[in-house]
Amino acid sequence: MSGSNLSAPASAATPAEGLSFTVHSMPAPVLGDERRTRAGRLKMLAILAVCAAPVIASYLTYFVIRPEGRSNYSELIEPQRALPDLPLTDLQGVPVKAASLKGQWLLIVVGGAACDAVCEKSLYLQRQLREALGRDRDRLDKVWLVTDAQPVGAEVLKAISAGTPTHVLRVPSEALARWLAPATGQTLDRHLYIVDPMGQWMMRVPPDPQPAKLKRDIEKLLRASASWDVPGR
Repeated sequence: MSGSNLSAPASAATPAEGLSFTVHSMPAPVLGDERRTRAGRLKMLAILAVCAAPVIASYLTYFVIRPEGRSNYSELIEPQRALPDLPLTDLQGVPVKAASLKGQWLLIVVGGAACDAVCEKSLYLQRQLREALGRDRDRLDKVWLVTDAQPVGAEVLKAISAGTPTHVLRVPSEALARWLAPATGQTLDRHLYIVDPMGQWMMRVPPDPQPAKLKRDIEKLLRASASWDVPGR
């Protein structure tokens, strides 16, 4: 229209001002914490290795490095079987933790409470072998695992309580089968079983064992573990 004075708004006439952004640097990773974590893990692994080294070395020496000088009478169990969480009780029915058996070498007899002639012979041999070890006898515990709920005869209990008592514990045979096993064609009660202080079943003794040969097996094991095993739990 004539006479009109059309003009752009002042704000529109002003050139748009450029937007500015300020970019701040990202925080650097905390490398010191990562290094400390790695160092801590390495130290822990080193400590574990130092603790396990004597055990590994003694077994390697006995079972691997010098095989030509070794003749086992008892059968070596390979791989060894770790002690499971067996439902053990004492003769009064009080639960006993399976882990309480660890810390000593074990010579184990298995059988029913009636304790037939084979059982009596095994318990007698168990006692005689321990006493024959002399100063090392306190590194070996005698254990009788009773696989039924029948009462144990008073005479048998009296006999195995003489001197250092035998640990008598009940365990169902089906549960025990998760750990110990007889040789082919044999029953569980025909053997004695040798277990190391870590709860690993290591050896199965032949039926009707020869005491002198079995004693040599036990003495070799005690010598091989002398650097890390001590008497008592």
